[in-house]
Amino acid sequence: MSHLASRLVSGCVALALASAAAFAADVQLKSLDIREPFARATPPGAKSTAVFMTIENKGKEADRLLSASSPMAGIVEIHEMKMDGGMMQMREVKGLEIKPGATVELKPGGYHVMLMDLKQPLKEGDSIPVTLKFEKSGSVDVKAAVGAMGAVHAH
Repeated sequence: MSHLASRLVSGCVALALASAAAFAADVQLKSLDIREPFARATPPGAKSTAVFMTIENKGKEADRLLSASSPMAGIVEIHEMKMDGGMMQMREVKGLEIKPGATVELKPGGYHVMLMDLKQPLKEGDSIPVTLKFEKSGSVDVKAAVGAMGAVHAH
């Protein structure tokens, strides 16, 4: 392999690792593992988006996600989407229980953190701060990677 080709391969590997690190925003808070937080990019003029993640409780007692906040939005709520009478409904929930040994996935079409009254559009490739407040474990700051407008997972 030529010296130039070797440098090109090394550069590509470094770029791939840096890109993976940009999405590696996993956080541990006591017995909770919070993995792959991500948000969807917004079109111009949109005032809301959702944040998704996986929360695993490795502890021996239940915990509860009570609320979330972000400087990127005027209003942040925990929402659930589910079918009700043949129609998809979205509603705010007053806390989300994470049972011991359980994993709760916040994902499109299910539970999610809803960001409303956005301060600015979210662009793919950015990351946004979100603070999660749990009943027993306290608060933790996560960085949600901003994916494509219709993204269904962090990558």
